Amino acid sequence: MAETTENGVMEVVTAGVIAERQRQNAKDGYKQYSAPTTKIKRAYLTDGELLRRCGPARSSGPRGCPALWGEFLAAMAAAGLRAFGTKGPGWLRRSPWAPLSSGFCSRGPAGAGRPELGPRLTNARQRDGIRNIVLSDPKKRNVLSLAMLKSLQSDILHEAESKDLKVIIISAEGPVFSSGHDLKELTDERSPDYHAEVFQTCSEVMMLIQNHPVPVIAMVNGLATAAGCQLVASCDIAVASDTSSFATPGVNIGLFCSTPGVALGRAVPRKVALEMLFTGEPISAQEALRHGLLSKVVPEEQLEEETMRIAGKIASLSRPVVALGKATFYRQLPQDLRTAYHLTSQTMVDNVALKDGQEGIKAFIQKRKPIWSQ
Repeated sequence: MAETTENGVMEVVTAGVIAERQRQNAKDGYKQYSAPTTKIKRAYLTDGELLRRCGPARSSGPRGCPALWGEFLAAMAAAGLRAFGTKGPGWLRRSPWAPLSSGFCSRGPAGAGRPELGPRLTNARQRDGIRNIVLSDPKKRNVLSLAMLKSLQSDILHEAESKDLKVIIISAEGPVFSSGHDLKELTDERSPDYHAEVFQTCSEVMMLIQNHPVPVIAMVNGLATAAGCQLVASCDIAVASDTSSFATPGVNIGLFCSTPGVALGRAVPRKVALEMLFTGEPISAQEALRHGLLSKVVPEEQLEEETMRIAGKIASLSRPVVALGKATFYRQLPQDLRTAYHLTSQTMVDNVALKDGQEGIKAFIQKRKPIWSQ
């Protein structure tokens, strides 16, 4: 959201800033809502700059200047992504279906405890606004090792602010979508700090999916267990073949799937999640669909076609509108009913002020196809 400060400066306030204020309010006795705790830098625009950019519209605040308000919304998404380490527009754009650089796909940020350079664990290609990220370590059942997690994180973050990116699909090579964490990384031969980095990185990847401005689709063909099941549950949409199955079997080896339970418990009813967590027994694709873990189940030979159909539909729509809608959907979920309606009502006003919001409305009235800005 954007606020006007007493000195006439427009302030872009991201979810992280709001969360920081909520924590302070809680200390002062005000109600606190659950929200992300990442503190994000603010972006400012002076009143004079507003006047130059928007003219008299500045008197009604940033929402009175649709073009500038669209920039504010983009800045909010960009600030949230920068908190996860994304880089700016200096990265080179690739041609359609060209793979992202090998270094980009296989190397994490430098630092203590980071994995060494190794074989490429994910492959990412992009065409017509659709980025396909493939987990590419089938010999190890696509385990979410620290290197795999960092590779996946990099592929998701790559040029996340680009208007050319509309939707992301995550799939996998081989008969196993992902078998979860690499247990060899979790023995006492590794330090507690290393173990903490594994789980923290995994949590960051899962949160990144939800906080990303574009929808993320899981395309599952095979078994998804533990953190692999968590990955599916974390995606905005999940399409699976009818031969797929899902499980959180950690309890059977003495390592309860506590972090997978976060995503699972938000995707399926509590009692279903707890049965999966307490027994470790798998559920079929049809059961996963019935309980809400999946969006759709199709025959294996139709999986890619159906997933691409959904992705293609999303890619044909306005990125700013979809990004605003996704962010608002997740933001209102933990709120009480009155607060949720207050937040979403204001978002509808903001949406109407967007260039694409007006374009879509006018196109409908004029009985023509809309021409989106991006």
